[in-house]
Amino acid sequence: MMMAPLIHWKLSSLFLSDGKSKDLLTMKQNEVEWIEYQNVMEDVARRSGLDKRIFYDLRGNHDNFGVPEIGGSSDFFSKYSINGQFGRKGNINSVTVETGDRKHLFVGLDSTMSTGVRGPTNLFGHPTDQLLAEIDSQLSQWDSQKGKPTTKISFGHFPLSFSALSQSQKSLKDVFLKHSISAYLCGHLHTRFGKNLKRHHLSNENFLSSLEFFQLNMHPKPSESAKNCSSQAPPLKEFWEWEMGDWRKSRAMRIMAVDKGHVSYLDIDFKTGTKTTIVLPTFPLDSRFMLTSSFHQMYECQHMVPLSFETIRCIVFSISPIMSVVARIYDTRPGSPHLIMETTMAKFVRDVSRGDIYAAAWNYKAFEDPSPDRFWLQIEVTDAMGRSTLSELRPFSVNGLNAKISWTWKEFFVMGCQWAALYYPIFWCAIYLMLSILVIPKICLIFSKEQYSYKTSICEKGLITCIAWGLQDLCRIPVVCFGILGYLIYLISCPWLIGQVFTDSENRGYMTYMGWVVKTFKDSEKHEYIGSPDIMVVVLSHLFSVVIPSILVAGALATERGIYKEHFLSLSGKKEDDDDSSQKNKRSVKYDNQGRGISKFLFVERLFRKILLVACLAICWKHFMNCRVLIKAYEMNPLLHFPVYSLAIPFLLAYAVYKTRSIQ
Repeated sequence: MMMAPLIHWKLSSLFLSDGKSKDLLTMKQNEVEWIEYQNVMEDVARRSGLDKRIFYDLRGNHDNFGVPEIGGSSDFFSKYSINGQFGRKGNINSVTVETGDRKHLFVGLDSTMSTGVRGPTNLFGHPTDQLLAEIDSQLSQWDSQKGKPTTKISFGHFPLSFSALSQSQKSLKDVFLKHSISAYLCGHLHTRFGKNLKRHHLSNENFLSSLEFFQLNMHPKPSESAKNCSSQAPPLKEFWEWEMGDWRKSRAMRIMAVDKGHVSYLDIDFKTGTKTTIVLPTFPLDSRFMLTSSFHQMYECQHMVPLSFETIRCIVFSISPIMSVVARIYDTRPGSPHLIMETTMAKFVRDVSRGDIYAAAWNYKAFEDPSPDRFWLQIEVTDAMGRSTLSELRPFSVNGLNAKISWTWKEFFVMGCQWAALYYPIFWCAIYLMLSILVIPKICLIFSKEQYSYKTSICEKGLITCIAWGLQDLCRIPVVCFGILGYLIYLISCPWLIGQVFTDSENRGYMTYMGWVVKTFKDSEKHEYIGSPDIMVVVLSHLFSVVIPSILVAGALATERGIYKEHFLSLSGKKEDDDDSSQKNKRSVKYDNQGRGISKFLFVERLFRKILLVACLAICWKHFMNCRVLIKAYEMNPLLHFPVYSLAIPFLLAYAVYKTRSIQ
């Protein structure tokens, strides 16, 4: 039996440094953490017996908090990381592993900001045009040589949903699709957003432009042209994006293998304890996470199936000698899985010390089926201690069909949304919405003969009438209306805050909705609008959790006062334009025999106002919590460095509460 050489790697996503204070609010470099990291990696290399040069550590946003320039005094990555110790100074590092019949190319990339500001506005990867050109060059290095095919894999810190476009509006996705890499491995999000952070990318000219902003499903639907069997048809362009769980908090590790060009992986959870045996099936592939388009095209066009299909294969790691390895295939067509094949796998002897390959012959044609998840594979390994280890039960499809798997809403939020492309559309939609709420009712109030009131809304009972009435009531409080309008103009045209964005510097930068404007230590270079779209975590949070709710609550307060005024006048028998010159008359109206209904309205029916007052307090609390985060993050004084941002909304809400307390 002939066996294909198999390449495997152990991978993990972790914080090289956390870069955060104990309260998680101050985000800058801490040299003590870097020294600890260096000592840990020295210990790992010593205990494992591995050459430290085979390790590759990759800079992430935590390792870039407050670093103004690479090689500077606060750039501890260059000093303490493994890459730094071995002089790997470039943003691109690649390695090629060659076996008897294939080449395997691995390209690691660092897309962190060249000028790293502190968090929380350091969230995105920022590939430059130069970086994209270098990645393209590295991935192309074996294309001109005929002969051995090349499996290409890339890895970086940021998922593509949190990677900005370059200055020429190009993306990492464009480069990866051009070369049809097998997989892009990333970290950043870890496991707190879900364990299914995977995304299949497919080049398709018929895709709607909206997919530049959203991908609703993990598997994009290929067009019919993807099934072109002509020899002149261009090859399909696709790749997988696989986010990895982190070691630091989740104790997750990934083993990835390339077997005859087939890429597979296994995620291991060490929170449940150490593993005595690890089993990674390498063929057939999991039909949920495989590059299916090329396999499916080959199957439909009846091309020759490669020899790698002729055996079931797996790789086994164990601390004890292995006594038996058994592969089992289950059929789920009856409704519940039932065993249809069981075969013993034989060890493939090879001259390596880590991991053993096991294989068993099978008739793969018997498992061709139009359903991608009808057949499931599981492998059982028994060691010399009598311990049995089962691999995960996985669906497979020898004819290359996808077994569909859906994101949760949280997984879609972080993997399916292209946040770099969405930031400005969301920002301007929010601004135009708020301006419309404030300006249009005011214009109607001035120029339109039709005035909306409580009576008209009750008579017409229309939603638009009620909304128009509420917004016009807000316009009758000019300080609040024009105050919020002026605040919006301020947010568009002026700096929001002035903060210390670097780890060790007295130079402050200022932040606008477009990004930070800062200078380096020596004041020799001015950087404009860096950290965009990263600043969206501050900007959009402020707009949607503070400003828009404040407008709505202020309008609701004005509306509630209008209802109360109408009710008060109806009970008192007075008209709205009656002369209420005497405070004594007001009191007599309130406390006469008919005043019982008014008192009931004051203490019972004005419950809605009390609810709105609680909403005002909630908005102010959320706003002050946001300000507290910014104060700690950028070492600011709210009265000196962002007074308009911090005080305008609480003042306007307080004034709205004061003006709506009574009908006077």
